[in-house]
Amino acid sequence: QVQLVESGGGLVQAGGSLKLSCAASGLTFSSYAMGWFRQAPGKEREFVAAISIGGGYTYYADSVKGRFTISRDNAKNTMYLQMNSLKPEDTAVYYCNAGGGDDYWGQGTQVTVSS
Repeated sequence: QVQLVESGGGLVQAGGSLKLSCAASGLTFSSYAMGWFRQAPGKEREFVAAISIGGGYTYYADSVKGRFTISRDNAKNTMYLQMNSLKPEDTAVYYCNAGGGDDYWGQGTQVTVSS
């Protein structure tokens, strides 16, 4: 059974930082490209960042480029999202995804940025 478990969310002031983690089990983690998505209240889920299988290629939404950094540790079956210079508009539930399709999603972790 595939499980993706996000952690690290919380409440932070604007300008602050958080680091999210996504721990994977039940799949060969090193065989999957991984990604972060987010969904704010009343909005559709949107792409945040993605990372290739080996970690050599990363992709970011324009809204987070230069502030967020995606990484992965295949030995630990874990993906990360370092979020710096957080803005109130970054407030959302953050989800991790394996493979880019709709098969494998985590349950989400809430990030709230106060102004």
